[in-house]
Amino acid sequence: MKKSRTYTMTSRAEAAERTRLRILDAAVELSSTTLVSEISLEAVASAAGVSVQTVLRRFGNRAGLLAAGREHARTVIADERRAPVGDVTAAVRAVVDHYEHRGDAVILMLAQERADEQIREVTDDGRRFHARWVEEVFAPYLPAGRAACDERVALLVVATDIYTWKLLRRDQGLSRDETVASILKIVEALLERRTA
Repeated sequence: MKKSRTYTMTSRAEAAERTRLRILDAAVELSSTTLVSEISLEAVASAAGVSVQTVLRRFGNRAGLLAAGREHARTVIADERRAPVGDVTAAVRAVVDHYEHRGDAVILMLAQERADEQIREVTDDGRRFHARWVEEVFAPYLPAGRAACDERVALLVVATDIYTWKLLRRDQGLSRDETVASILKIVEALLERRTA
């Protein structure tokens, strides 16, 4: 009896977690094509295949859902951009792959940041995340001394920024591989290394 009850509780917990993730994925996906101010609980529920009541039960209200969606997106993005420290080529490929998957959504989010304080918090958080990512993955090549290091990090942030990807990929029409090669050239020059 005890084993059956434990199994049932575990199954329920796993099902509840799958439902929670489905709702969060739906909210994040909707934000890639819709202004956040226009995303309704009904739209999220429909995209997740659940009722609005289920969304409310899990997150309390729309603000709770958006806050949880923000945390969920942060975790997903960190996984997508994971690259071995010091592997310049892998880092550039990872960030370009991330932009290939989410770049247009990020550009849409950036377009909303001046009109929506919650979006501004998300985009500011994204900027901080990107700077930390740059400092971490390129750490072995950064100069000693805080001022020199900060300057190099700032330049590497620009080289690997979403707008750099947009200029190359969307505005100039380069392929994914050409975009990787172009960003890699800029990064290698900043790191004073030759492209392998």
